Amino acid sequence: MTKASTATIDPTEAAHFGALAGDWWSPMGSSAMLHKLNPVRLGFIRAAIDRHWDADPKALKPLSGKSALDVGCGAGLLCEPLARLGANVTGVDAAPENIAAAKAHAESARVAIQYHACELATLKGQFDLITALEVIEHVTDPAAFVTQLADRLAPNGLMIVSTPNRTPQSKLGMITLAEGLGLIPKHTHDWDKFLMPDDLIALLSDVGLKVLETRGISFSITRGLHLSDDLALNYIMSVVSA
Repeated sequence: MTKASTATIDPTEAAHFGALAGDWWSPMGSSAMLHKLNPVRLGFIRAAIDRHWDADPKALKPLSGKSALDVGCGAGLLCEPLARLGANVTGVDAAPENIAAAKAHAESARVAIQYHACELATLKGQFDLITALEVIEHVTDPAAFVTQLADRLAPNGLMIVSTPNRTPQSKLGMITLAEGLGLIPKHTHDWDKFLMPDDLIALLSDVGLKVLETRGISFSITRGLHLSDDLALNYIMSVVSA
């Protein structure tokens, strides 16, 4: 596979998320929805890790001895839990402000993580676990981005990807309501850039990857955000080399 060198960072998107860097770790701030979403995503990730590497579900560090890359890491909200699961973690993000906040928080939490503000295409090496959560809808070229993800996946590696679905439900729930009510910062999403599951599966297949499992991330008044079989709002996939 030839490494993709196409730049995929949208400067406008990077500036938008960089402006939120100082508030990223506040569970009541502008990233409050991410704090609610993170445990749901981590539950899916942990189950996928246990299945893929036949790990003990009770093990505290199932990623011990493995490398992990979180793409679009923000200020490290996912990187730190992955490090606590035993991984040697690298986080990459488009916004230098996010990386600065991530480094500061990791230092205060005494968690060792390598952080880089750069294009994914410039990052060297391969990783056992790659996560790219709520990222692909923000890049300029999803096909090039997926190629770069595939290039960095180590043999027998596992990839986790999540993104909003392009449906009337996601437009209403995530933009009209969530952004309109201030639950998500305004102008975070462009509905036209959302990918339907079949679109993402096709991009992954084109670069030699296959999807093992797809679950929806849904919302209800009684349960909040949770994994479900309903993909209409948002979905998360476990992916491996075909």
